[in-house]
Amino acid sequence: MEKASRRIGEILIAKGFVTEAQLHDALMEQKVSEKFVGMILKDKGAITDHDLMDALAEQFNIPLIDMRSQYIDMELARKFSSALIVDHKCFPLKAEENSVTFAIINPLDMIALSKMDEEASPRSVQHVLVTEADMNEVIDQYRKYVSQSIQRLLKRKPIDGGQTGSQT
Repeated sequence: MEKASRRIGEILIAKGFVTEAQLHDALMEQKVSEKFVGMILKDKGAITDHDLMDALAEQFNIPLIDMRSQYIDMELARKFSSALIVDHKCFPLKAEENSVTFAIINPLDMIALSKMDEEASPRSVQHVLVTEADMNEVIDQYRKYVSQSIQRLLKRKPIDGGQTGSQT
């Protein structure tokens, strides 16, 4: 992943999403809370989730996409651990011969990035950013899909192995 060349606050100001005063207040709060500046501004209502993701997309040079316009392949998702998808909020969108594209919400989550690399190996990993709301929606769809798959398996009749008891 490309190293950030500009700070998130600079990008948010340049885009007109926040004022210098709002950024200054968030930076002061960050010293106490150790939260990301973008999250502080979002929690305060100064920016939307989409504003934050738009700025992160620019900062890290990662495309921001709308999950509602993407084909969601649940069978592809089942090839990866539910911990990666649900706990780390990394959703596989597309698999090609040499790469897998994951939707992510936090380009700074090194544990999640490492797990994506590990589970996609030997293929390389590509990233796209999505809003947290979009990610939560697709994870809910994934949970329902997995739950329905389990229900279908439980409803299947057991296969008779031909064992009808002992003969004497």
